[in-house]
Amino acid sequence: MIDHPPAPNSLVAARSRRRRAGSLSLSLLAGACAAIVMAPQGKAAPTSVPVLLEHVRVFDGTDAPEQENMSVLVEGQTIAAIGHSRTLKAPKGTKRVNLSGKTLIPGLISNHSHVGVVAGTSVGSENFTAPVIKAALDQYQRYGVTTVTALGLTKSPLFDDLRKAQHANTEGADLFGVDQGIGVPGGMPPEGMVKVGKDQIFRPSTPAEARQAVDTMVSEGTDLVKLWVDDFKNGVQSAKPLPVMKPEVWQAVMAEAHAKNVRVAVHIHDLAYAKKLVAAGADIIAHGVRDEPVDDELIGLLKSHNVWYVPTISLDEATYLFAEQPDLLNDPVLKAGLSEDLTRQFSDAAWREKTVKSPMDAASHKAVAMNQQNLLALYKAGVNIGFGTDSGAAPVRIPGFAEHRELRLLVDAGLTPLQALRLATSQAASLLKLSDRGVIAPGKRADFVILDADPAQNIAAVDQIAAVWRGGVRATGPLVPR
Repeated sequence: MIDHPPAPNSLVAARSRRRRAGSLSLSLLAGACAAIVMAPQGKAAPTSVPVLLEHVRVFDGTDAPEQENMSVLVEGQTIAAIGHSRTLKAPKGTKRVNLSGKTLIPGLISNHSHVGVVAGTSVGSENFTAPVIKAALDQYQRYGVTTVTALGLTKSPLFDDLRKAQHANTEGADLFGVDQGIGVPGGMPPEGMVKVGKDQIFRPSTPAEARQAVDTMVSEGTDLVKLWVDDFKNGVQSAKPLPVMKPEVWQAVMAEAHAKNVRVAVHIHDLAYAKKLVAAGADIIAHGVRDEPVDDELIGLLKSHNVWYVPTISLDEATYLFAEQPDLLNDPVLKAGLSEDLTRQFSDAAWREKTVKSPMDAASHKAVAMNQQNLLALYKAGVNIGFGTDSGAAPVRIPGFAEHRELRLLVDAGLTPLQALRLATSQAASLLKLSDRGVIAPGKRADFVILDADPAQNIAAVDQIAAVWRGGVRATGPLVPR
């Protein structure tokens, strides 16, 4: 496997050399998407006046403990200085904001999401529009997710233009990801479930077709290459397996992508495929192993090949969560991101009964438990762990809310709240090779979340968002209206 050396913001730099010319039509960005709840916000630019956020508790995204009574100085798009509130000097004319009792953390970063697949309860190619995607990015940002990685099922050139636009503005989360992706004829991702168009996925049957798919994605400026290797039984023994990608096809994908200096992220479910794909050169395992406990062989492969592992525990929890816990409909944190269509679905007793009686319900419970067990084992072994949820790939995987659930599930698995937050900030930035974000430090982007409570005491504090800043702009206020 090619081990690509880290470089500052290498995703953006590499893409800029590859992407096709094109400009984003502003008319496409107009309007709102009723499928995802939007909050009104005007276009804002970093203020020319420095801002000093004083007397705030800071978690900087690293292994360091929280620091009390700190001040963070924001100038333009970046953090200019950080220090104790008693000693940090600010320039003349600085605006001062007292944040006593609050906690400042880096903006959350998702390594595995999707955009433009879902609108309300519908799933399909028709949802890949700028208004739908912009609404989702706005929603991610309101939940404190300031950077999103869309791992496939996208359309070029719209996706490429939207990424470029999001890098340059502060309305909604920043956007990275995969052009299209590489699946299997008649297999993953399943056409009957994920009703995407042929322009959103390649399904090569030969190594030559696989290499051509990679070349097309690279020419469009993809940040990563994504492939799916899974029979989609999802732990349901009675389920009919889908065709699985042939080894010669995935080997061709990896060889061609690495020759183009692009990393490969892989969808898996089972331990056996995880081991085969890491041995073949996968750079990112984009889901947790959910069929059996990870073993020393996989741990050794992940560590020796410097591979990243993204558990996405909440993916399976979302299968049953809303059917089994209808009282969640009263949760204002969920309501902040819930469409009218989903509200009706979750309120439907017949839907809830059908869901809990499905074989997928029991299988998903087992998958969550196994995923958590494996995550803890890999974390203790020193494997590189990222952060993601597969949010946006199905209606029940709600942008922003899913990321908050993931943090809870990481803590339930045995991590401390600050260990979980580190995965979702500095570790997630490292996976993307984005050296300008993920930590609170001088010179870094002013992407951060201000909480009304202390997440070190209870990870549920991430729900208590007072404000979200991105690129030096206070982009949103409280997640839950006061």
